[in-house]
Amino acid sequence: MEYYSSHINKLIEQLSRLPGIGAKSAQRLAFHIMGMPKDQVSDLIGAIGNAREKVRYCKNCFTLTDEEICPICRSDKRDKSTIMVVENTRDLAAYEKTGRYEGVYHVLHGAISPMLGIGPDDIKLKELMQRLQTQDVKEVIIATNSSLEGETTAMYISKLIKPSGIKVSRIASGVPVGGDLEYIDEVTLLRALDGRTEL
Repeated sequence: MEYYSSHINKLIEQLSRLPGIGAKSAQRLAFHIMGMPKDQVSDLIGAIGNAREKVRYCKNCFTLTDEEICPICRSDKRDKSTIMVVENTRDLAAYEKTGRYEGVYHVLHGAISPMLGIGPDDIKLKELMQRLQTQDVKEVIIATNSSLEGETTAMYISKLIKPSGIKVSRIASGVPVGGDLEYIDEVTLLRALDGRTEL
């Protein structure tokens, strides 16, 4: 038996499709939205629509941006000879919050996972290798998560890059195994960055 109107049920159903949102959270969000003033709801709808329509991948590093080249890649203050490879834009943001990393990034948009059918061609690895051929890069820091998929991806990237003579390093331990970078505090991230080891 349905307790709510079909429109509310549809809203709850759509919200529950978001990651980390269960049925109860979706219901709570739906009723919060129903209680919001109409102009705030319009602003929310507009923000979602604009973000989906205007945000794209940076031409260089593949982070999400609303410009052709993101502010990090455009900056003259960044060390373009050091590239940190991360799994997603949230991981990039986590390192940017530390305020200590001065290089640039490459966002893979995933990690190699044979169990899920995600191979090297399904993430932005080919684009990373093209960058390494066209830019003067001295070091690649692999900052994938400490999960099985992250470790697999790190080893694969290391084997691809090492023959080119470019230094390849991995962020140090301190990041817990199975932990996602976006949830780790800045002190731990800094220790992991400072204590990185060559692969």
